[in-house]
Amino acid sequence: MMLTSPSRRTTTSRLEGRPEVRFAHFAQAWVRHHQEALSAAGGEQVRDVCDVGGGANPLLAPDEVEASGVRCTVLDVSADELRKAPAGYATEVLDLCAGPPPEHLRGGFDLVVSKMTAEHVPDARAFHRSVHALLRPGGTAMHFFPTLWTLPLVVNLALPEAVGAAILRRLHPRDAHQEAKFVAHYDWCRGPGERQFRRLRSTGFEVVAYEGYFGHSYYDRVPPLDALEQAKAGFLVRHPVPALTSFARVVLRRP
Repeated sequence: MMLTSPSRRTTTSRLEGRPEVRFAHFAQAWVRHHQEALSAAGGEQVRDVCDVGGGANPLLAPDEVEASGVRCTVLDVSADELRKAPAGYATEVLDLCAGPPPEHLRGGFDLVVSKMTAEHVPDARAFHRSVHALLRPGGTAMHFFPTLWTLPLVVNLALPEAVGAAILRRLHPRDAHQEAKFVAHYDWCRGPGERQFRRLRSTGFEVVAYEGYFGHSYYDRVPPLDALEQAKAGFLVRHPVPALTSFARVVLRRP
């Protein structure tokens, strides 16, 4: 799936023996992550899928899970969030940063997915090691997350949680019950680069692909700022600066 259109350019690089690195506008990033996860779930070798941090809103809908012919388990640190999830999933209350997953989950999955979860993890190294332990050899992990150092996230990181939550409610009203806000740490939440590759490899993974996305919609209620943000995003897609991505998507493989 290409993210190209008259106003949406994509920059891709692939070096021998290295991850595929891709830069694009954020507008289609979420859709791409969902479609790639759905496509992977439909693969012949995939039987068991784990949604990490899916809570109330798993990435794959119940009908998509059924159509793919897979079993999907949703893991979350919050039992309350899991109770909000639709029927049709196995669920487990589990903190992947607290230590290795329990024996009955280790090596139990062919595919692990997450969306907007990695930023809430206080210890990224422990998190990725636990995800590695969840996978069978040859299994794949796909994560989508916001990245530093885009300005709204720097502000969110710097402000007290209550203040950041109030600002978010003002700029981006949402259903607080179904889409609750949680503390963000942004540990290892960065755009593609050698340091990130080394970090992820240190947890046992092969880094298959790393995609950085520029732009965001946090200013959509302030049209002049939003116009500037979209112009900046368009420039950065043409002239990528990994440190200025707003979101990223990474594909990892357990050898």
